[in-house]
Amino acid sequence: MGGRMRVLFSFPHAIGASGIGWSAWNQVDGLVRRGHEVHVVAASLARPVPGARVTTTLAAGRVRIPHRAIGRDRAFRVHDLAARALLRRGDYDLVHLWPLGTGATAREASTRGIPALREAPNTHTAHAWRVVGAEVDRLGLGEITTAHTADPVHLAMEEAEWEAATGILVPSDAVAESFAAAGFDRRRLLRHRYGYRPGTRRMHPRAVADPGGLRAVYVGLGEPRKGLHHALDAWLGSEASLTGTFTVVGRLLEPYRAHLADRLDHPSVRVVGFSSAVDAVLAAADVLVLPTIEEGSALVTYEAQGAGCVPLVSAAAGAVLDHGVEGYVHDPGDVAVLRDQLDLLAGDRGQLARMSEACLRHAPSLTWDAAAAALEDCYERAVVLAAGGSAPHDVFDPEETDRAVAV
Repeated sequence: MGGRMRVLFSFPHAIGASGIGWSAWNQVDGLVRRGHEVHVVAASLARPVPGARVTTTLAAGRVRIPHRAIGRDRAFRVHDLAARALLRRGDYDLVHLWPLGTGATAREASTRGIPALREAPNTHTAHAWRVVGAEVDRLGLGEITTAHTADPVHLAMEEAEWEAATGILVPSDAVAESFAAAGFDRRRLLRHRYGYRPGTRRMHPRAVADPGGLRAVYVGLGEPRKGLHHALDAWLGSEASLTGTFTVVGRLLEPYRAHLADRLDHPSVRVVGFSSAVDAVLAAADVLVLPTIEEGSALVTYEAQGAGCVPLVSAAAGAVLDHGVEGYVHDPGDVAVLRDQLDLLAGDRGQLARMSEACLRHAPSLTWDAAAAALEDCYERAVVLAAGGSAPHDVFDPEETDRAVAV
């Protein structure tokens, strides 16, 4: 407790790749820099992890073997068995598991009395399917395939992983509540957070005096789950749309794009597609609009605050902020409230400037370094749980963690 830990970090995908691969890479990097000994077991390596020992399970030298080449489920099984073998041969204090294909490793850890934590980057899978499926049906989109399309085989894999793990790492209240609603003991729900990596660009708060209208931006995959349709409805129903701009950054799924065609054609809306320069996009905007209906904890909400861009997000987005201070929160699907929030900031540049300044003050507690401190705390609580004790806190207290990460 409180010292160097030997961690087996199982990630059955390409670590360092975009999406969850980037989150996992930053977790490992933060742990290494905090002095922990980390053995990464990944399907492949998209980015080197300095200071960590790395074993790849789906790669031949520097050549990655795609999961589809041998079948996704078989690939996950191959990874899981390789990680379990390493656990049997090694000497570890804790196992950190990402979905999918980590059930055998989790069971081996349980047999050996080693705490195993299973990452939950989104809400409980069955909950996510219900929410996203209902929205797709409501919009009349038919058979649109997304990462949250129901897959009973994968759900069974996840259920086995959750059952075998000592605890579940949950990055937001929304995720924690979805697992609690599914019957999970709250003592097993260990709250941590994700983060963002500050760039070299100097970020400034938004000016009180600005001759232009409100600059709003949506950043993310264009799919029903992310609520872009709600964002557009709120924007087009607002006074802000008369003088401002709404920029959509991200790839749009078909037939979702077709469903939104008339709204995307509005003169105030700009669609720019995918961009790798998210920090520049956020630095050029006043507000981030993300009315997601299901999420874990969207990394763009961390990045926005680091850029002084005020988040206007749903409660499902998993943003780490105080409502009315660094951003505004609305209930998922409440277009009217989001519209009013847009108009409020469009009409009160002083309030926008104050909230932008608050974002920049808050940003140091949202970095991946801060996230590593929170993750370290979860590791220590998992050791207590595995020994038959009770974790000091049922679910993460944001105020306490803000104090803990002030390092």
